Amino acid sequence: MTHEEIKRHRVESVLKEIIPEALGTLDDERINGLSVTDVVCSKGRSDAKVYLDTSFLSEKEQNEALKQLRTVAGYIQNHCKQSEGWFKAPRFTFEFDHQLEKVSRMEDLFKQIGKRKSKNNDTKEGEESENES
Repeated sequence: MTHEEIKRHRVESVLKEIIPEALGTLDDERINGLSVTDVVCSKGRSDAKVYLDTSFLSEKEQNEALKQLRTVAGYIQNHCKQSEGWFKAPRFTFEFDHQLEKVSRMEDLFKQIGKRKSKNNDTKEGEESENES
């Protein structure tokens, strides 16, 4: 890992902690309780993609929250600069993280496959025992 990558990972880690603090200071209930799942900075650390947890939000609520987050992105950027003493902070882009849903869906599919395999094995064993008789 290069020195630049280490710096980027350090900034991402710090932002994962600071952004929820900044969101918590806002009076808007739609966004002050959102959880940050991940932050990914660009190579030069001038931009950062902030991934948020989708839990308990409908599609409409997610869209409203994203619209509000775009409005307060400058405030969050200033909060990060001031709390860390940085000269500048990355520009934020907010997205909801659907990765957890995908992982859950994949786990369900694997369970279904496992059940089908065990059913097939049970029927094959039953057929073999009938053939032995």
